[in-house]
Amino acid sequence: MKILLIRHAAAVPRATAGMDDTARPLTPRGAKRFRRAAQGLIRVVDRPDALLTSPWRRARETADIAAVAFQGPAPVETEALTGAPFEDLLSALAELGDINLVALIGHEPWMSDLLARLTGATTPERLEFRKGGVALVDCPSGVREGGRLLFYLPPRVLRRLGT
Repeated sequence: MKILLIRHAAAVPRATAGMDDTARPLTPRGAKRFRRAAQGLIRVVDRPDALLTSPWRRARETADIAAVAFQGPAPVETEALTGAPFEDLLSALAELGDINLVALIGHEPWMSDLLARLTGATTPERLEFRKGGVALVDCPSGVREGGRLLFYLPPRVLRRLGT
């Protein structure tokens, strides 16, 4: 299985008055920039068989943009992408059955931690995802066994590819 990790696009600031962290939407600029990045993304990776997203608003909005660019599949929300234990993610992936490529849309620092775990890196802070950044990991022996990094692209490169 290949895993496409996508960090959500730029959202309104964390300290926005009266707004719960889980309800923060993408900024108009963040959504626009990720639409361009998604156009670049579809040039470097095949359409995923499944798209799992954190249910938090900014991740869900990013997933919706990715789904439009890929022309499917529809995003499926899972709490496993909100910083839950790795075992929760394994359970969510097992429910998908035998698929080739899954896209996961979530948050920092959990995405960096997941990338480090999948690639055997010991310093996840060095793998920090920029908002809208992506990485692709090939896990031929299964997610639990980890895999090898195929690419790690910042959103700026994806936007350039999308133009």
